[in-house]
Amino acid sequence: VQLQASGGGLVQAGGFLRLSCTASGLSFSNRYMVWFRQNPGKEREFVASISRFGVTPSYADSVKGRFTISINNAKNTVYLQMNSLNAEDTGFYYCATGSPVSSHRYFPSAYSSWGQGTLVTVSS
Repeated sequence: VQLQASGGGLVQAGGFLRLSCTASGLSFSNRYMVWFRQNPGKEREFVASISRFGVTPSYADSVKGRFTISINNAKNTVYLQMNSLNAEDTGFYYCATGSPVSSHRYFPSAYSSWGQGTLVTVSS
């Protein structure tokens, strides 16, 4: 599986961005598409996940109501619409795919296929 993330950039606080992640080589075993983010010196943290097969999306509490994850299965692409951005949203955003058990999908160790990361910088 190969994942290609794009859409990061510099945005002012209160602004918005949409990230995209296009996958190739997906199989039925790649049940979840997820977004994580990370800042230097910090652990990679869960942002949002969506199932390719209809399970309700999940979000980190810090982004609920502001971020929306969606998927276009025909294009093998997952999106992350990020609204009302603030400085705490700054970081590298990574997409990943895999099929962990539902309770494990919030942990980076559950995924073996990752995109290269796209940088989001929110200026205050």
